[in-house]
Amino acid sequence: MKRAWIALFLAASLPLFAQEKDWPPSKDLTDKGKRLKNPTAGGRQLEIFQHGARPEWGYKAPQRDTFVVIHPKKAQEQARLYVVLHSAGHDVISCVQCTRTVGNHDIYHAPDDFYALYLDCRANRGDWWWGGMHRRDARLTKKNSGATPAPVEKRVIDTISWVIRKYQVDKNRVYLCGNSMGGSGTLGIGMRRGDVFAAIKANVPAGIEHVSHRMGFPPQAIPQDIKLPDPPIVINYSAQNDGWSVGHDLFAKSMENRRYALFFYWGPFGHANNHARISKVNDLINSFDWLEVRKNEAYPVFTRASTNNKLPWPNDVRSKASGQVNAFFRWKNLEDKSGQLRISLFLVTAKQLETAFEIPGSSMADVSIRRIQNLRIKPGEAFKWSFGKAKGEGAAAADGLVTIPGLKITARPTTLAISR
Repeated sequence: MKRAWIALFLAASLPLFAQEKDWPPSKDLTDKGKRLKNPTAGGRQLEIFQHGARPEWGYKAPQRDTFVVIHPKKAQEQARLYVVLHSAGHDVISCVQCTRTVGNHDIYHAPDDFYALYLDCRANRGDWWWGGMHRRDARLTKKNSGATPAPVEKRVIDTISWVIRKYQVDKNRVYLCGNSMGGSGTLGIGMRRGDVFAAIKANVPAGIEHVSHRMGFPPQAIPQDIKLPDPPIVINYSAQNDGWSVGHDLFAKSMENRRYALFFYWGPFGHANNHARISKVNDLINSFDWLEVRKNEAYPVFTRASTNNKLPWPNDVRSKASGQVNAFFRWKNLEDKSGQLRISLFLVTAKQLETAFEIPGSSMADVSIRRIQNLRIKPGEAFKWSFGKAKGEGAAAADGLVTIPGLKITARPTTLAISR
């Protein structure tokens, strides 16, 4: 009798396992979507998709995954995509449900004129975004360490690519965000995929170990045979009184040493997800318009700025002070041609930004330029630069990065020009 039941189970399972590798995704015709009480979210069209695992992702067993696509309220001439990674306390359905209530995990709420993609990492055991890359998951750290993306990371990127094609999304206007575990995944998955994302935003990311391994931050290192594209601009807001934020001093230092673009805000707001509450502690978290960054435009990286506040990590986590890194810098692209790049640099003013922080009149910073589109300066090649009345020469770094040290930036827009 036992053998008969086993045979019956296997016979019934064969169609299921045969479909486990199905790709591309198909509309979900099961009852999984019933937790979404109606077919729209905030008056917007909603679709639920399911798919199996592609062999190239590297999963050890078949699995089924679900994702949700929410349409913009009005069709846009150039579609943009807002990608959301949920926290450990949610799955994809409950994540979408949060968007029905203002203040409920605000980072999940996509702008009305964007397509929104909500992915899931809870349906299958061991498939979480961060892959156990946090000191609280120490026994899994070795398993998921190193620079090689985990299967879930490959699944996320392939799903995004499929959505881009299906909905004809502008490839230069794709953005990634997440809360807590999803914030860790946003950093770990997003930073090394500057070829996909224009900018990424992490709300109280639960650990910096994931991104540190994937980006080869010390004490790790990226293998020499891996060449990473210029990363997306990173926005991160974390709390020094949040135990999950431990190590943010190492993250900030690595970002500065690598000359990666970081807008960083902190304060004693704990592991919070409500923007109104967080803003009472640090009102800068939404001050930079990250959804206007375009992947096909050059951007400046500001490092060692004189106006940055001192980090509370690792020795002052009981501090009640709020702070920022690079919060007041802005820019405007003017020209990016084969012979010259011109970009206007300036600080925001009190008229442009209402904040409890004192807005500086000037700031000294090193400025590097990433994602240059047309001006090609080879590694080690000499270049000329001018910034207002200041002029000079320099040489590109070993990776071709152009950096001009010690520029004085004020509220008055000043053009930085770079040429061979």
